[in-house]
Amino acid sequence: MTTEAEQPVEDEVAPASKATKKASAEKWGQAVMDLGFCVVPSLLLRAQRRLNLNPTQLAVLLQLCDFWWDKERKPFPSKETLSQRLSLSERQIQRYIAELEKEGLVQRIERRASNGGKLSNTYDLTGLVKKLQTLEPDFREAEETARAARKAVAKRGFKSAKASVASKEAAA
Repeated sequence: MTTEAEQPVEDEVAPASKATKKASAEKWGQAVMDLGFCVVPSLLLRAQRRLNLNPTQLAVLLQLCDFWWDKERKPFPSKETLSQRLSLSERQIQRYIAELEKEGLVQRIERRASNGGKLSNTYDLTGLVKKLQTLEPDFREAEETARAARKAVAKRGFKSAKASVASKEAAA
């Protein structure tokens, strides 16, 4: 476990593997990728409505995800940093995080310095992870059903060259 002194500055960018950096640089451009990136499951975006997230709550969650680099080291951006990134007041940030906490997606954990002074909260996203894992089977089933329907539609009306010749011969 890392101590608070060992944790990086909150705006520090996590390192990425060479293969990931190369593929991302080809897609987004090297200059863009040099500023960093975060991994967010597509299910979070697809399940926004099922998670009862309004656009601003989703934006706050995505910002928290941008600071979550390692499973064991929970994100701890300041309300001021989130406020600047989202053009919201610190009070609004506090309110949105409280709403996310009420939904069971985020848990605020108070941090204190060795002298007893307050530090930015740590945010535990375990609730979000568990909710996404609970929703995954529904989304997987819907995806497989849609895939099967697309496959069935693609087969309907499709005639191979042999079948087309045979039907022309039968008609003649």
